[in-house]
Formats: sequence, C-alpha cells, structure tokens
Amino acid sequence: MWAVLAVGHNLADHVFGQSDHQAANKGAPSATDVADGASPRRGWAACLSHVAQYHLVMAVMLTLVWAVLPLQLSWPGLTAGLAVSAVTHAFFDRRWPVRWLLQHTGSPDFAELKAAGMNGMYLTDQALHQTALLVSALLITLL
Repeated sequence: MWAVLAVGHNLADHVFGQSDHQAANKGAPSATDVADGASPRRGWAACLSHVAQYHLVMAVMLTLVWAVLPLQLSWPGLTAGLAVSAVTHAFFDRRWPVRWLLQHTGSPDFAELKAAGMNGMYLTDQALHQTALLVSALLITLL
C-alpha cells in the first residue's frame, strides 16, 4: 500500500496534481506579508485546490490497484488514510511548518539551501509527505 501511495504521490505532486499557480501560491502569504496585513486566503485557496487535485490522482491510483490486486481494504481504512494524507499534505504545503521544523531542530541553514540543485525546504517537505503516507498506508491496511 505504501508503494502505491508513494508512486501516486510523485505522480500527483509533480505531474497531474498541481498547477504552476498552485505551486507558486500555496504557501502565500509569507509571515512578513501577514505582518504587513496580507490575507492568507489566496494561499489557502491554492493549497486546498492542490490537495483536492492531488487526492483525486491518489484515489484513481488506489482504485486501479484495488481493481487489479486481491487486497482486503475497507472504506473506513481508505477514508482514514486519505484524511490523514489530505490534512498533513495541506499543513506541510503551507511551507511555514517545514521552515519552523528545520529552524527548531538545528537545521536553519538547510531551510535556506537553494544551491547546486539542492533545496532544503523541498527535500524536507518530501520527506514529511512520505512519512505521512506511511501512516496513511498503515491506516488503509489495518482498518
């Protein structure tokens, strides 16, 4: 199940489940913008539309695998797993939680890394998504 979610995640986050607009705006506004009076609505709208589109791709992937393999899945398990995925995905994609985590776990420089093909925020975001998908896979499988 984790393999299906991991493949679905890559397909949804990088190919079919996110527009350029969503990617550019899902974390808006920045903390500085909010301090200057900007509303977070634009960012939440982009983030939630990405999360919906992303989970549509994930649902298609899960449906295809469920149709082909003799998996013993339940609707409560699928619901719980996809709910955890949606909530954590939206939270991490607002970007400030990822930055906060890096700044408070001894890696503030990694949060700012954007050189030599590396991006610390992106790599951390992906690691957190994969960890959340493991929890989702366990819920889908066990419930």
